Amino acid sequence: MQVNLTGHHIEITPALKDYVNNKVSRINRHFESVTSISCILTVEKLRHKAEAKVNVTGGTLYAQAVEDDMYAAIDGLMDKLDRQIVKHKEKLTDHHARDSQKRDYS
Repeated sequence: MQVNLTGHHIEITPALKDYVNNKVSRINRHFESVTSISCILTVEKLRHKAEAKVNVTGGTLYAQAVEDDMYAAIDGLMDKLDRQIVKHKEKLTDHHARDSQKRDYS
């Protein structure tokens, strides 16, 4: 999985980079078919915004979070992406095959 981290009006420090990589590993635990993540960190006056585009097999997921603190924005972003990954994984699972095995035709 390739992680691309970009900063707008902010310098990407090694601490921020490590924090984002640590949080991204949580997403990779839930769904192994993540091909790449493009994350943009932006500072506009007092707003800290984190946004990410995740390329997975079968689609692309997008999320953003705006907070007063950059670390809180990253946490909110990863929570949103985590929920979207779980939902995407559920959509890929064929639930109808399980239901046909439960039916009793007697």
